[in-house]
Amino acid sequence: MLHIRFTAEDMSRVRFAPRPSPVPELHAALLMLGAPHEGLLFGRWRGRLLRTLPGAAEPLGELVPGGAAPRFLDVLGGTREEGFALIRSARPEFVRSELARVYAGQGPVPPWVRALHRGDAAAWDTLDRAQRAAHETVLAPVWPQVQDLHRAEFTRYALTAAEQGLAAALAAVAPGSRLRDGVWEWPSAPSAPSARSALEAPEARDDPEARGAGAARGALEGPEAGEARNARAARAAREVRLGGRGLVLLPTFHWRGGPLVQDLPDRPVVLAYPAGGGLPPAPEPLGARSEDRGLAAALGRTRAAVLRALAEPRTTTDLARRTGIGNATASAHAAALRAAGLITTTRTGRSVHHEQTPLGMLVVGTRP
Repeated sequence: MLHIRFTAEDMSRVRFAPRPSPVPELHAALLMLGAPHEGLLFGRWRGRLLRTLPGAAEPLGELVPGGAAPRFLDVLGGTREEGFALIRSARPEFVRSELARVYAGQGPVPPWVRALHRGDAAAWDTLDRAQRAAHETVLAPVWPQVQDLHRAEFTRYALTAAEQGLAAALAAVAPGSRLRDGVWEWPSAPSAPSARSALEAPEARDDPEARGAGAARGALEGPEAGEARNARAARAAREVRLGGRGLVLLPTFHWRGGPLVQDLPDRPVVLAYPAGGGLPPAPEPLGARSEDRGLAAALGRTRAAVLRALAEPRTTTDLARRTGIGNATASAHAAALRAAGLITTTRTGRSVHHEQTPLGMLVVGTRP
């Protein structure tokens, strides 16, 4: 469980990022590439990217040898170029200490990472090329969708905060969380995996010698220092004290695990949290019409039409009108789709609203 402790000053310093930020969104997506969970909803997305991600992106995986990324990558920025400029402006001693931290006890260090540790300009160029290659493959094709999703999430948060207050808005960000006595308590969630397994070359993943190299010690600093740093990092991950710095909320649409926290001295804490409909944004699939015919063959033409119509919430009456069937027929189809886990039904006052679940979106090909 994550605890975020507010001071009275922090209560007035909570803000929602006004626009999506490419660098943290990219890093969240790369983490998701190596995630063992969410195979059903993210499997097709993961397979597509692993087939198309260029080799030039592999150095990004080499920066997270044990699953923990160096904190000099924790930046925002409105464009990828802005984000990389912020990464590049990190103090050299901070870069060195973070590389030493993530490689402590992780075995051989790639030559370019050693060069980055020395501040070599060519090593920074390697990182820039890797980030650009990953961005062009993972984010660029879906960035307009990410922007639309961010605007929708921003609006939802703003309305909840205006109508019900900060505590309700924070609870809506993370269902199951609560703000109590100045502490925002998050429920447990799947931890972040290593991105290295997703980005390294297949032959490296299959090589027992390469896998065993992680047992070596003292890559850039002694194991005792690395273990101490890791212990402090583990404690920080369980409790974050804002201390008057404020909090920035940043939705991410490529990550389904727990919150990703940027907690650096003298900066507002940034909390990236999973948002959206439960599926990763993806380019519109080719051959969508043939997929529609396949769906109709599996569910029946009317039931498939009902499922497609629920890409947005609808009452039973609205659903019947939209699909040209009677209310009783619409209700029966909705019940069958709900039993299959393809839609949810919620009651608001005297009316009910039906909507696709993430599984329903996957079946139809809807993009949240």
